Amino acid sequence: MESVKPAQPSSNRRVVIILLFLLPPLFWAGNFIVGRAVRDELPPITLSFDRWILASLILLPFSYRWIRRDWRLYFTHWRLITLTSVTGFAAFNSLIYWGLQSTPATNGTILNAFIPLLISLFGALFFGLAMTWRLAAGIVLSLCGVITIVTAGHWANLLELNINQGDFIIFIAMVCWAIYTIGLKRMPAELNRLGLMSVQMMIAIVCLLPFYLWELHTGPAPIWNAHSLMSLLYIGVLPSIGAFLLYMRCVEALGPAKASLSVHFIPVFGALLSAVFLGEFIQLYHLVGIVLIFLGLTLS
Repeated sequence: MESVKPAQPSSNRRVVIILLFLLPPLFWAGNFIVGRAVRDELPPITLSFDRWILASLILLPFSYRWIRRDWRLYFTHWRLITLTSVTGFAAFNSLIYWGLQSTPATNGTILNAFIPLLISLFGALFFGLAMTWRLAAGIVLSLCGVITIVTAGHWANLLELNINQGDFIIFIAMVCWAIYTIGLKRMPAELNRLGLMSVQMMIAIVCLLPFYLWELHTGPAPIWNAHSLMSLLYIGVLPSIGAFLLYMRCVEALGPAKASLSVHFIPVFGALLSAVFLGEFIQLYHLVGIVLIFLGLTLS
């Protein structure tokens, strides 16, 4: 009797899985490109604040019933929810847009690749994750890649503290995202993620409000035109909601381990989009930095 071979996924399903895998990092990379492109039109806090206002309005009709169901749990876990809202929603994106005022989007997307190592480092320092020699060596190797990028390939700049301010600000944003990710992993499973995301957006809006008002009073006025409005629409819909929902489906289809590998495409898409839309091109020190970061990731 002939053995029955397991059914292979159809070509249509393969296409769907590939799209689920590639679209989230593409949309997230686009967030960096747009943040850089509108730096002279929309101040960073204004862009971040308006982004979450727009995303909240779009998401709320779909998340409202989950918010009603879980509202008691929000109060029970308010510390963790506040921490993730401040770091992952309010601080991360505001720092990204602030850093992109003075550094190329290429640098921002490449630095993004260091996040998995930061998560491992914080896990070892604060949450009891074992620090193996491979993990330690991987962190050191990737950190060398980050330093290569922020010093533009000249490590002497580090000794002279001649570091691009924007790169340093974006690195702090990556620290915030690592803290957010660790906090999110500790979030109770019974909390619906759609409702939680909506609540996190609203908390971020409240946190950003005083800084938004301060920026309006002291900084340059936002310039609203077709370019800035379309840019806001993009980041309010695709990176804020679309990428998140597609990534959840990707996790369901491939599992969390395989799905998480998609974030490594952010620097790839970022470099391509930066070249096409911003006229930024990869330099030799970018390539060296990328190689060191990914060698560190592979080792760890």
